[in-house]
Amino acid sequence: MSSGTPKHQHDTVFVVTPLPLNDSYNFIPFHMNEALVTRRFPQLLWVALAWAFLLCACVLHAEVTLPRILASHMVVQRDLPVHVWGWATAGENVTVTFRGATRTTHANELGQWNIYLPPGAAGGPFQLIAKGATNSITLDDVLAGDVWVAGGQSNMEFEMRKASTAATDLPKAANEHIRLMIVKHSAADFPQSDLEGVGWTASTPESARDFSAVAWYFAHEIEQREHVPVGVIDSTWGGTLAESWTRLTALGEDPGLAPVFVARGHMTDRESKALLEESVREQQRAGAKAQGKPDPKFPWHPLLNMWGPSMLYNGMIAPLTPFPIRGVIWYQGESNSAIERAPTYQRLFRTLIEDWRRQWQVGDFPFLFVQIANFKSTSLETWPPIREAQLKTLELRNTGMAVTIDIGNPDDVHPTDKQTVGHRLALAARSIAYGEQLEYSGPLFRQATSEGNSLRIWFDHADGLEAKGGALTGFEIAGTDGQFSPAQATIDGNTIVLTNTAVPEPVSARYGWENSPECHLYNHAGLPASPFSTER
Repeated sequence: MSSGTPKHQHDTVFVVTPLPLNDSYNFIPFHMNEALVTRRFPQLLWVALAWAFLLCACVLHAEVTLPRILASHMVVQRDLPVHVWGWATAGENVTVTFRGATRTTHANELGQWNIYLPPGAAGGPFQLIAKGATNSITLDDVLAGDVWVAGGQSNMEFEMRKASTAATDLPKAANEHIRLMIVKHSAADFPQSDLEGVGWTASTPESARDFSAVAWYFAHEIEQREHVPVGVIDSTWGGTLAESWTRLTALGEDPGLAPVFVARGHMTDRESKALLEESVREQQRAGAKAQGKPDPKFPWHPLLNMWGPSMLYNGMIAPLTPFPIRGVIWYQGESNSAIERAPTYQRLFRTLIEDWRRQWQVGDFPFLFVQIANFKSTSLETWPPIREAQLKTLELRNTGMAVTIDIGNPDDVHPTDKQTVGHRLALAARSIAYGEQLEYSGPLFRQATSEGNSLRIWFDHADGLEAKGGALTGFEIAGTDGQFSPAQATIDGNTIVLTNTAVPEPVSARYGWENSPECHLYNHAGLPASPFSTER
């Protein structure tokens, strides 16, 4: 409408007049007279009835659909019942055929249906067919093998193309027995029934390029060692918190996790100011670009939804839980190292693991995680308590930890050596998930015993202790005053003896208790010892 057109000349404004209950509403243009309305009402009624008929027809003839996780080229978990589910018209019969087995069910009143087919050994390729009343879906090139979910933040998300070994290994990434799927970033207020993803694909130099480097190296070693197809689901988001990946009810059921919600409150309280600051920064960036100057650097500010408790679980994990898996590999913790968040990490991480296992309903599957590496960080973050929390999480059944204190980059939170990380996770899987007899862990603190003016530190996984790449540094001891001092460390068999003449009666010890410590203690398998503290 042009600026010269009188207001309402061509506009029709409807007034809604309510009628008695169970009746309809009259939609009457206020500039129409009664005779005109009476004359046009039958036409309007027929239009409304036609639309209603079309809507009913769509509902009555809804096609059978599958979630995005069920797609051609996928891997289904061997030796477990094959779960196929989806949507259809309420009451509609749905038949699924896979590996010679056929099962039929009908959709419930909400249009949901579930079918479980018999378990089977590794193999393929197979075809899976789902049929409804009006359509049929065929999934081709389906393999049976082991399915692993790769979760966490940026060091797990870190793409293969950025890894230090990419130039050598990406050209050789083609492998029909490794299948990859990337889940798109999605934050949601409640658990979603489906996810955003890019579909399953066989590993190729192209598909592996943007896939998690850690997860790809892990899958490569497992496939080569176990000789079964391996499917990996990359569900990661850089810079995210553990609580964002944890179900809201699980968080709320534990009063000890109340600080999670307090921290969330602090973030939302500051958000209005943060958005204004970001607007100013955008103007400064635009000004610098216009003047040909370098882009100014500012502190990173996370999106509000990506840090929301449970919001990434809802969007990126909940839709996966009906899909049976072999286990999870996890790399996260850096974002929880803020001083106000670090004290709750042990309780939080344990809650995440236990609740994921409950939601998947396939038992205490292996949950293998990476202990965060060495990085200088800032005075606003404290990394040692996060590593200690991860170490203590090994109390949970079927957990394993890859220590990376020796392969980080003190000046870059994203070290590029992802091959070693994937290998150490694969060592844990080969032992914990596949029962292979091998050393899969570096030395882990067991206990400390007092011996006069010294402390003796006992370890698990301690055969062949050695100082590798330098002297035994990073050990400290303290007396009853709790003041830690550097200790002289001596290897004695499978133990370490700590002394310091300034601490005549030591009662506690710690190792690698800095954001970026120098650590040189290894076992005979060449695996580094985890940092630890004897204080509880």
